[in-house]
Amino acid sequence: MAEEIKNVEARGKRKERVGEVTSNKMAKTIVVRVERRFPHLRYHKVVTAYKKFYVHDEKGEAKPGDRVRIEETRPLSKTKCWRLIEIVQRNTAETSVEA
Repeated sequence: MAEEIKNVEARGKRKERVGEVTSNKMAKTIVVRVERRFPHLRYHKVVTAYKKFYVHDEKGEAKPGDRVRIEETRPLSKTKCWRLIEIVQRNTAETSVEA
């Protein structure tokens, strides 16, 4: 436990985001949609913007609909520079697959 805390402190400050898994079709990779809300500069209406991140999921444990916490890391491929930290909330809704 103490080694893990020391290791995290040695890494420095890394960006973290919380978002929803939209796809897990790739091997060891998930796609996470992160929502960002902010007031419009001129009109002051609250705007919702979304960004898609490719995230490394070593164990393949995240499923579509799950809320996950991700952390910035070194580039793992051309598009993938985030890794899965934890699954915050599992998707409880049953998705029916039609043939």
